[in-house]
Amino acid sequence: MRQMEVVGVRVEMATNNPIVLLKETDGERYLPIWIGPNEATAIAFAQQGMVPQRPLTHDLMRDMLEALDIRLTTVNITALRDGIFFADLIFSNGREVSARPSDSIALALRTGAAIYVREEILDEVGVAIPDEQEDEVEKFREFLDSISPEDFGRST
Repeated sequence: MRQMEVVGVRVEMATNNPIVLLKETDGERYLPIWIGPNEATAIAFAQQGMVPQRPLTHDLMRDMLEALDIRLTTVNITALRDGIFFADLIFSNGREVSARPSDSIALALRTGAAIYVREEILDEVGVAIPDEQEDEVEKFREFLDSISPEDFGRST
């Protein structure tokens, strides 16, 4: 398993579908995952530190975990089958729950849980961006900093 960090979310222009972009913490490979607009909004809110007037679903899940004195320790992206990613939520009480990566990432950002992906997945669909192309990645990060959740078709 390789630890990942969330670079951000954006809308792919060709299909008008949002993606979340993950990057190896100690590497140069990126992993794009197509997600739904609601999850894109939830991830963007968490990254920007935005707090909605009422809790979103992922905020509610975080609050429930806190109330039950359970921590989300890790998110593991475990499989890619027929173009669909699968993930597991690993909790402090030893329990595991299958979940969509988009929901898992939104919850991980709210709880501080680490995100991991299987090496085989990165080998199959990861995109290596060498250091000389980091300027392009930095431009992408700047783009991400300039967008808001409303850009995904949802307002607070």
